Amino acid sequence: MHETSIVALDRDDIRRTLVRIAHEVVEKNPDGAIALVGIHRRGAHLARRLHALIGELLDSPVPLGSVDIAFYRDDLALRPGGSAAPVVHATELDFQLSGRTVVIVDDVLYTGRTVRAAIDAIFDYGRPARVQLAVLVDRGHRELPIRPDYVGKNLPTSARQRVNVRIVEVDGIDEVAIGPAPRPALDTRAA
Repeated sequence: MHETSIVALDRDDIRRTLVRIAHEVVEKNPDGAIALVGIHRRGAHLARRLHALIGELLDSPVPLGSVDIAFYRDDLALRPGGSAAPVVHATELDFQLSGRTVVIVDDVLYTGRTVRAAIDAIFDYGRPARVQLAVLVDRGHRELPIRPDYVGKNLPTSARQRVNVRIVEVDGIDEVAIGPAPRPALDTRAA
């Protein structure tokens, strides 16, 4: 039996969700002393979209950065393809962190390990006044005590499912779909 993916958010849903999150960020941070930091790969693109939306709401510019967490993960060997070298992107934090509320942006919140790694990476560059988290999708299954401040959509899932976020900048389409998790490859090495 072949399971198919179910689209949970389409292009218009994602746009509306990001507009709502932008308003929530501005409302929760009335001093405007915020900076957006997207987690590579899709989180960085979503942060750019939020940056544009927040820029329309505020009179002052908001710094935008991105962070690569590849070498900050504590579970690289456990992840699919973990034996291969991680793909590394540039971290761009070309602004002062102290005194600001840094809003970390990511596509999916799952175990919390990606966010923990992002916080570690950011603190290597400075000490923000506060750190907040904005995610497009929260699918549950936390392994660490991390809770988002801004959630686009809660999608309760099982461990046998996967949430696939596709965005135009990377995938040519904007959608969030729930489908079966990929099955682990069979180990063909001799035991």
